[in-house]
Amino acid sequence: MRAPLSTVVVIATFQRPEYVEECLAHLERQTVSPDRIVVVDASPNDLTHEVVTRHPGVEYRRNPLGVGHTATSRAIGVEGAEEQIIAFIDDDAYADADWLERLLEPYADAGVAAVGGRARNGQPDEEHDGIGQIGLLLPDGRLTGYFAAAPDRAVEVDHMLGANMSVRASVVRELGGIRDFYPGTCLREETDIALRMRRRGLRIVYTPFAVVEHVGGRYARGRRFDSRYRYFGARNHVVLLATTLGWRDPHVRTYGRTVLRMTRREVIAGLRALKQRDGARAKLRGLGGAVQRASLDLVGTVAGVAAALRATSGSRRRGSPA
Repeated sequence: MRAPLSTVVVIATFQRPEYVEECLAHLERQTVSPDRIVVVDASPNDLTHEVVTRHPGVEYRRNPLGVGHTATSRAIGVEGAEEQIIAFIDDDAYADADWLERLLEPYADAGVAAVGGRARNGQPDEEHDGIGQIGLLLPDGRLTGYFAAAPDRAVEVDHMLGANMSVRASVVRELGGIRDFYPGTCLREETDIALRMRRRGLRIVYTPFAVVEHVGGRYARGRRFDSRYRYFGARNHVVLLATTLGWRDPHVRTYGRTVLRMTRREVIAGLRALKQRDGARAKLRGLGGAVQRASLDLVGTVAGVAAALRATSGSRRRGSPA
């Protein structure tokens, strides 16, 4: 059965051919079929292309920029799209059979600009964790996640999980397309378009009934939550707030104070480790870890400010509202 709204599903990938294979197999078992599936591959080899050739009707595109450009892969995937809805799913996210059908349901309300879905991670009690705080932009500039939570109804949110989200194509065009200001680990790239929507007063919905299993594929570089993750998390978050909301937005000003508070807490934790831990090695490990985390937060934030200034000054020269 075809979707009531024409839909293209875009998968951005980098050197995960076996995950793409499984992801496509799940998409091909949907109760409602998308009009098109596009795989955008940033890999330096042809292994993913070989996978796609085994799935008739799936379109293959390349991202020549390689690793660290997920948003560019998304932009390449939506280029020329004539469908009404653009759905994004990660290569390591395996969709339930009714995923697309349930993802499209909230669009029956013409006022809904974007819809995100739930990602099961296999963690204890994840369906209840943060159930009242899903996908929010907090007053202090931080973001909540909790995209594994399963409330009993769809709820309005400020942003979505990139592994399982969709947007009206007309809104993407109205906002000037998908931007890539988010290098490294690509953290916050999927949140960019969501906060630009919210700045315009558009509605975003999270539906717990459109579900994927997010298995967590291997990372191109390093490990999740390593020093790169922390640095780019700090950097890209500042870029996100400044380029989507604007420097004068209170979230941006407040977030600077939030970073200083977080840094102070890390330093205090390191000093406590000197008193509370037994043995010189344990004491130094506790102090060193705290200092490293505080330093990454501060250095990443400063780098983010510089990157955001470059991005916003460039936008002003081009006449963009960013």
